[in-house]
Amino acid sequence: MRFLKWLALQWKWLLIVVVVLAVGGYVIYSRQPEGAQPAAKGQGKKGRDAASRVMPVVAQPAVKKDINVYLTGLGTVTPLKTVTVRSRVEGQLMRVLFREGQVVKEGELLAEVDPRPFQAALTQAEGQMERDQALLANARIDVERYRTLLTQDSIAKQQVDTQEALVRQYAGSVTINKGIVDNARLQLAYSKVAAPIAGRLGLRQVDVGNIVRSSDTNGLVVITQLQPITVIYTIPQDSLQVVLKRIQSGERVQVEAFDRDQKTKLATGVLLTVDNQIDPATGTVKLKAQFPNDDSSLFPNQFVNVRMLIDTRRDVTTVPSAALQRGTRGLFVYVVKDDLTVTLRDVKTGQTENDATIVESGVEPGERIVVDGMDRLREGAKVELPTRDPAAAGKGGDGSGRKGGGRRKGGDASGGTQSGANPEGGKPGGTEPASGDKSAPADKGPAADKPKADKAAGTDAATEKAGGERSEAAREAWKKRGGKRGESPAQ
Repeated sequence: MRFLKWLALQWKWLLIVVVVLAVGGYVIYSRQPEGAQPAAKGQGKKGRDAASRVMPVVAQPAVKKDINVYLTGLGTVTPLKTVTVRSRVEGQLMRVLFREGQVVKEGELLAEVDPRPFQAALTQAEGQMERDQALLANARIDVERYRTLLTQDSIAKQQVDTQEALVRQYAGSVTINKGIVDNARLQLAYSKVAAPIAGRLGLRQVDVGNIVRSSDTNGLVVITQLQPITVIYTIPQDSLQVVLKRIQSGERVQVEAFDRDQKTKLATGVLLTVDNQIDPATGTVKLKAQFPNDDSSLFPNQFVNVRMLIDTRRDVTTVPSAALQRGTRGLFVYVVKDDLTVTLRDVKTGQTENDATIVESGVEPGERIVVDGMDRLREGAKVELPTRDPAAAGKGGDGSGRKGGGRRKGGDASGGTQSGANPEGGKPGGTEPASGDKSAPADKGPAADKPKADKAAGTDAATEKAGGERSEAAREAWKKRGGKRGESPAQ
């Protein structure tokens, strides 16, 4: 309640304070644009100077040459053969005869399983076969005897038939034994694990002493064929007809594999085949290319960028790809005219190979195209092209032939002229000549040298400022001392 009473009594003063603050703020705000106006004018002048100055650029001429047309795609290196080596018999692994990462030939011995059980089984099978062979031989002798007795009518024909059946029985047993022996020899041969294909070995999956079986999932080791090797990649379905026409014509389609950055070519091969269906999810079709891979530059499951040559365009106009700029109307380039001004040209482009792009229209061969420094260019802007003249490159920055000390040399020459003998016969160290004496160089020497210093200062702004301040200080000190002819302003 007290605060409300106080506010009711003092509301007039509060209103006056608010009005005063509002008026003060308005005055400050209204004066601010007037103070900023000269700076804006100065900035506009600097902008006009920047727009009118010569811009250094790099230009290259448009040329005519042959351009190869490629189809590109992302592919995966896929070996022709990949085999997981497993033992075909069960037993203890006795020896491992390979090194991880070794390149092996087909049939080369890799490991050995304990052969003793298989050797014993072979011996048993061979003994059984020898016994059955002996029984068969005896039965054949007996059947011959029975046949002789039958001709003499000494025995019944039934006995001869029984003996002949026994011979056939023993013959069957011998045949069975031969199969058992062959199987025992095969099991014994399987105790030595050999490489089924030629290729590069992976990491060993089992150590010596373990029991190995043919049902093991990982097996002993994995062999991958590296030479030759294939790459499976995809292209858009819209480009399929172009590839099929090349294949049906009997031409060998060249395929190149590049690294992920598309800068290093890894291998060159040929197209093998095209898949028989298009993937509806991606709208692409798979292709397979084969590479010799003699230098093992391609590795299984490696991702590569594939470039396939489908056509070659002869004698077309090309420009550097770096010169192309994109605007509201599309692609354009800056062309340098003979008067060293640039003009903007809308262009229609075609295929690109490396750093060259085909220009269908807008640029003629031989015209100079800006490839660097086009960020600040405008229509009609003046440009400066780099010179390759060694003599011009050896001169100073201001083009006057003086090197880094040219400006200081000009200032010293001014002082040297003043410190010489008076051309009118005045004595060194005398008083300052009268104003009407034309031979008096005391006041004119520094003023005459000032344009020279200003001209030389264009080469280095920082050095000019420091040197100018030293020259002005020397001249002021010289005037205070009386401007004697016997000494220079620098002294």
